[in-house]
Amino acid sequence: MEIEENAALVVVDVQKGFEHASWGRRDNPEAERNIAALIDAWQGTGRPVVFERHNSRQEGSPLEPGTEGNAFKEVVEERRGKGRGPELLVTKSVNSAFYGEPDLDAWLTGQGIGQLVIAGIQTNMCNETTARMGGNLGYEVLFALDAMHTFDLEGPFGWRRTAEELTRATAVSLHGGGFARVVTTRDVVKAAGAA
Repeated sequence: MEIEENAALVVVDVQKGFEHASWGRRDNPEAERNIAALIDAWQGTGRPVVFERHNSRQEGSPLEPGTEGNAFKEVVEERRGKGRGPELLVTKSVNSAFYGEPDLDAWLTGQGIGQLVIAGIQTNMCNETTARMGGNLGYEVLFALDAMHTFDLEGPFGWRRTAEELTRATAVSLHGGGFARVVTTRDVVKAAGAA
C-alpha cells in the first residue's frame, strides 16, 4: 500500500453525543485509540487532516448544535490545530462529508488531493456514505475499519443486526464493490512512514 504525501485523513463525527445511551451497544472499543494513531501519524508527517462535525437538525438529538454532545471527543479536540499540514473543519447535517460547509470536494481538489483515508463514527452510516461518494467522485479511498465503530441496529421486518455484522457488511460492500479499499490502522500508519 502506498500513502501519498498529500493524502487527506477524513475524521468523521468523533463527537461526544455518540456516547449517549440511546445509541445502544457499540463495537470496536479500540476505535478511539486507532483514530488517535491516525491523526498523530498525519499531523506528524505534515499531511492534511479534515475534521467533520455532524450538526443534527433533529431537536433533542445527542448531536444537536449548542449541546455538549455536539462537541468533539477529547481524542480529537486535544489534537485539532496541532499538525504541520493543512487542516479543515467541515460541518454537515446529512450522512456524506461531501455535503457540508465548506465544500470538501472543492477543498480537496484545490489542494491537489486524490487519496483519502476515512476514520470516525459510524462505520455503516456517515463513514460508508462518505466512502461511497468519494469513490464515485474519483478519489482513491482507504477505509480504516479498525479506526471506527457503529451500533446494533434494527431495520424493517423486525430484522436486527449487531454492530459487528454491520461492520462486516460495510467492509464487504465497499471493498468488494470497488468503492474503497478496506485497511487497518497499523498498515496505514506504517505506509505513511510514521511507524
